[in-house]
Amino acid sequence: MAETKIAKTLDAKGLYCPGPVLETAKAIKQINVGEVLEVVATDPAAKPDIEAWARRTGNQILDITQEGGVTRILVKRVK
Repeated sequence: MAETKIAKTLDAKGLYCPGPVLETAKAIKQINVGEVLEVVATDPAAKPDIEAWARRTGNQILDITQEGGVTRILVKRVK
C-alpha cells in the first residue's frame, strides 16, 4: 500500500467520548478537501464514534489500526 501523506495529526490520547470525535470534527476543517487527517486516540469508543461521524459527514476512513491500546485512524476529507 502506498504511503498516505498525512496533512495533520490529531493527538486525542487521554480524551474520552465524545472528545476524540469532537476534536476530529474540528481538525478536519483545518485541512483541505482531499487531504488526510491522522487521529491517534486511546479511547476504545473512538473507533466506532469516528466511523459513525465519517458516515454522517461524508468523510472517508482510509485505515484504522489498533495497537497496544492506541487507535490510529486515517480520515480523508471528502467535502
